[in-house]
Amino acid sequence: MNDTAMSTTTNSADEAQREIADEFAYFSEWSERYQYLIDLGRQLPPLPEEYKTEAFRVHGCQSMVWLVPSGDASRMHFEAASDSAIVSGLIALVLRVYSDRPAAEIVATEPDFIQSIGLAKHLSPTRSNGLAAMLAKLKGYAAAAAGSKE
Repeated sequence: MNDTAMSTTTNSADEAQREIADEFAYFSEWSERYQYLIDLGRQLPPLPEEYKTEAFRVHGCQSMVWLVPSGDASRMHFEAASDSAIVSGLIALVLRVYSDRPAAEIVATEPDFIQSIGLAKHLSPTRSNGLAAMLAKLKGYAAAAAGSKE
């Protein structure tokens, strides 16, 4: 891979989703994909303890998840953490697609990577619900930022 493919911020959310699908295509077994997901989660920067509050908690997740927005409508940044290894990996994927993007792009981008890498079929119902809750909260922050711009 070249240096641009390894960068965490790609040109668009759609491009990030394609890169994720390409990475997961290397693994034929789901056990390998889960291990890769866990490895991605381990690479997340630690979330400072002061953000692990009820205000940033994502409800609807079986595990503890915190999602912290910053920036404005032109470029929103998200930090997040979980107490679960697999959920941390899901967070890493979500942040690659949605963080450091304009609010309007965040709101408009559907999480197609979930289907394209087969996650939809392999996540437990509680993890699927948690992922949906995290995406809804993230898009809610982006919608609020986009609305405040006008």
